[in-house]
Parts: sequence; C-alpha cells; structure tokens
Amino acid sequence: TMGYAAEYFYARIWAAPATVSLFAFQGWFIGMQNSRFPMYVSIAINLVNILCCLWFALGLGWGIAGVAWGTVVAQYTGLLLSVALWLRYYRRFGRYVDLRDSLRLRPMTAFFRINGDIFLRTACIVIVYTFFTAASSGMGDTLLAVNMLLMQLFTLFSYLMDGFAYAGEALAGRYIGARNQSALNRMIHLLFGWGIGLSLFFTLLYGVGGKGFLSLLTNDSAVIQEAGTYFYWVLAVPLAGFAAFLWDGILIGATATRLMLYSMLVASGTFFLVYYLFSGTMGNHALWMAFLTYLLLRGIMQWGLWHRMRSCGGDVIAQI
Repeated sequence: TMGYAAEYFYARIWAAPATVSLFAFQGWFIGMQNSRFPMYVSIAINLVNILCCLWFALGLGWGIAGVAWGTVVAQYTGLLLSVALWLRYYRRFGRYVDLRDSLRLRPMTAFFRINGDIFLRTACIVIVYTFFTAASSGMGDTLLAVNMLLMQLFTLFSYLMDGFAYAGEALAGRYIGARNQSALNRMIHLLFGWGIGLSLFFTLLYGVGGKGFLSLLTNDSAVIQEAGTYFYWVLAVPLAGFAAFLWDGILIGATATRLMLYSMLVASGTFFLVYYLFSGTMGNHALWMAFLTYLLLRGIMQWGLWHRMRSCGGDVIAQI
C-alpha cells in the first residue's frame, strides 16, 4: 500500500505549480464578478481528468501512476485554459501591474495577515471535520458508515452555499471598494433572503427524499435503518449552517478576516466542549449536536461582530 501511495505521490506532485496557479486565476475571475470562467475551467479539468485517467491507467496499463498523471495533465490543461481566458478578456489590465508596488512591505504585510487568518480558520475546519470522522470511527463500523453517509447531505448543501459565498466575496469587495454602503447593505439582505429560502428548500427536500438518496449511496439495510435514528440532525443542518457560509464570503470580500477567525475559534472550541460534555450520555447524538452547535455559533458570532462594528461607527466601510 505504501508503494502505491509513493508511486501516486511522486507523479501527482508535478501538478502542484498548476494547482497553485489555478487558485490565483480563480481568485482573479471571482474578484472580477465572473463566476462563469471558474466553472468552465472546472468542467474542463474534470473531463480531461476522467479521460486521461482511463487512458493512462487502463488503456496504457500504467495503473495507479496513470491516475496520477491523468490528474497532472488535467491541472495543466485547466491552467492553459485559464491563461487563454485571461489573455482574451483581461489582458488590458496588465498595464496596471507594477511588480515594484507588488513587493512593497506594507501591502504585503496586510496580504499575509489576511491569508494567515484564512489559513487558521481553514485549519479549524479541518480539525473539526477530522475529529468528527475519528470520533465516528471509535463508535464502530456501522455508525462510522452512518455518519459519513449523512455527511454527504451536508456536503451537497455546502456546495450550493459556497456559490453564494463566492458571490458575497465578489460583491462585498466591489461595493466596499466603491464606498457604497447602501448597496453593500442591500446585497447582504438579498444574500440572506436567498440563503433562508434555499435552506428551507433543502430541509424540505431532505425530509421528503433524503432517505431515498441514502439508498443510492449504499445497499446496506442495517446502515440505512440506523441512519434513520440520526436523520433529524441532518434536517437541521441547512438552517443551522447557511449563515456561516454566507458570512464567510462577506467577511473575506470585506477583508474583515479577523472577525471570521474569532468566530471560528469560539465555535470550534464550543464543538469540543459540547461533545465531551454529552458524549458519555448521548453517544453519537452528542457528536451531531456538537456539529450543529458549531455551525450555528459561527453564523451567530459573525453576525454579532459585524453589527457590533456597524453600531460602533455606523458606516462599516469606513472601519475596514
């Protein structure tokens, strides 16, 4: 197994420059309020990845290395497509780029501060999700399978909310850059209107067809039956979690990432506190209760910190 992992790693690692560059292009396109280009690039990468993996691994008989090299080819294909789209539609902005300004210490310090906040926030997310999986595995194979299946419903919802979070990033940056407080407030209200509506829709969708969706993922009747015991926690996920996704987007677009980090630290700490307080008596229910508390608290704290900043100065933009 270690041999296969090493074979995959030493091929896959060659995609790293393309992968990192793709993050930069994705940020540029979203920052320009163009979410279509990242979608085109993502579709192209996935199609090329599938075709090349099948060709290299099965057609040419390269095995696990073929899967890795297929991903490498796909990543560089996406990078070339991103460069082509940038040159075709945004080349005119190149004349405004000054490398000397880009290397000035003060702007770079702010840049790394913001990225440091986002990195620590992401690290907290990884820690919570990793612990959720580890705690599930300690409860036996059946509950591990149940929790991972139910998590797929959360993941499906999170993908949709991520799209609205990206919109929040782009539009918050746009209106704050234009010093347009009224447009920023209107955007936030509309964004949360859509968030509440979609959360209610997903709750209804999961309530009606969620168990049918689980049956598509597994044919193990014991797992499906056990999932019914904990299914109501998943029904609460959309309403508990949508605000966290939307505020993440707004705060990143506003470069108010420190507020996002503070909220994440408190929510993550509360996740562990709730779990260890109730795990002895509630078992797996305690894990789901801790996870929902974590999601809900993130959104509530970010809302509270944002409005506290607003109440202190009236004009949020002036304080950013």
